[in-house]
Order: sequence, then structure tokens, then C-alpha cells
Amino acid sequence: MKKNIVFIVDIKLKGTQQEVGRWAETRSSPYKFSIKSWKKWCDKNDCQLFVLNEPVLSQDYGWEDCTMPVSWQRYYIFDLLEANEIDYDQIMYVDADTIPHPDCPNVFENSDRKFCFVHNDGSYDWILRSIENYSKYFFDGYMLPWHHYFDSGMLIFNEKHKQFFQQIIQFFHDNRTNLIQAEKTWHAGTDQTPVNFLTHMLDIDYKLLPYEFNMTDLTRKELLDDRLLFTKIGWIYQYNSIPNNVNDKLTYYWMEKTYNHLWKGR
Repeated sequence: MKKNIVFIVDIKLKGTQQEVGRWAETRSSPYKFSIKSWKKWCDKNDCQLFVLNEPVLSQDYGWEDCTMPVSWQRYYIFDLLEANEIDYDQIMYVDADTIPHPDCPNVFENSDRKFCFVHNDGSYDWILRSIENYSKYFFDGYMLPWHHYFDSGMLIFNEKHKQFFQQIIQFFHDNRTNLIQAEKTWHAGTDQTPVNFLTHMLDIDYKLLPYEFNMTDLTRKELLDDRLLFTKIGWIYQYNSIPNNVNDKLTYYWMEKTYNHLWKGR
């Protein structure tokens, strides 16, 4: 029987954070709390957890030399599931810095079998700079409806989106050198903004889910404090963009604290 899949990428690369980004060994240590919590959520909701631990394509040191940055490699998910002989119905990708609430509803039931995501309500400066630059240099001036700009840290999709994911992969390979240079120059994301553009330009049928299904930028919203009150108002929490987060020590602190508060002993 086909199951719904929760997909997480937890690849640890040798090198510093400056060299290999968020996948540096030192940065990924908090991700164990995400994996443990999602495994328990999957067990509760009759889903299957699939964690990618090795790069799909060779990954050398540094942005300039890598075949494909890890963040783009998630779009090989259909090939990965088929290679592992895993039958699937719907798939939810979540970033490895997320933790679900134990009572989080089965979000697959809200998808309407569309491409689903949550509006990115974080740094508008970052979003608008990213849209402006990618529009100008990659998408012939096409402008996104920014109020539908989504965060790619939580996506739901199914087999009918397989061709779309192949188009995403092809877009990367067709523009590899310029995309890697753009990330180094603008510091405005890797795959997220291009995939936003492709979603709209290819007229992919999508559904916006409420913020509580991907609560990003908790610090900006003054929600991240030791009372953990944000766990009373949402379902999936993402620990991104935390200020003064040297070596991701604060990410570790908040993810461990949230995990122990919500999941320890369950």
C-alpha cells in the first residue's frame, strides 16, 4: 500500500560553513531533533520518513567546484524513491531545521493534491532583492506576485509533479555557472526563488497553506523565547534566520528545547 512520505535532507559535508554552506558538519548537528520528531509524527500518522544522507551528485569543496549544491538535489526525490523501491502517494519535503507539534494535523489531507507551500513572511528586503535580481538576469523581467512568494522549506507534491521537478533540475543544469555565481554575488538564496518563478511561469496548480504549517522567522516575529509560547499557535516550526547564531549554537539550543518540551517521553 502506498504511503505518504516525509522527506528530509541531512547531508553532512566536509568544510567550513563559508565553503559548503548550511550542510557543513558543524552546522547540521541540531538536525537530529528534526529527524527524531518527524519520525514520531510519521509513526502517528501512518507515513514514512525518508532521509537523504548522501549527495545525489558529486559534491566537491566550495560553491564554484560543486556539481550541484545540495539544496537543488532535493528535486531528485522521485528518482530517489524509485531507486529505493519505495511506493508513495504524496510527498512532503521539510527542511532539517523544522520540528512538528505532536498534534500537528495530517497536512496531506489539506493538499487537494496540488503543489502546496506556505507564503514566506520573513525578510521582505531579502525577498524583494531576490525576486528583482533573478527576474532581471534569469527570467526576462517577469515579476512574481510577491504576496504568493513561498518558502521552500515545506513543500507538498505528488507523482503528477514529477515532470515539473525534472524541469527544475534541467533549469539548474542549463544555468549552473550563472546560478552559482548569483548566489555568491547576491546572497539571496539558491533554489527557492528560481523555483518560485518556475511555479508561476509554468502555471503549476498550487495551494497556499496557512502560516502555522511552516512558521519561519520566529525571531523576527518576536516569538522565540524560553516560554515557547509559539508552540501553542502553530504546527510546524522552522529555526531559520536566528541572529548572532555562531556555529548554529542557538539553532541547537532552540531545537533541543522545543523537542524536549513537545516530544520527550512520547
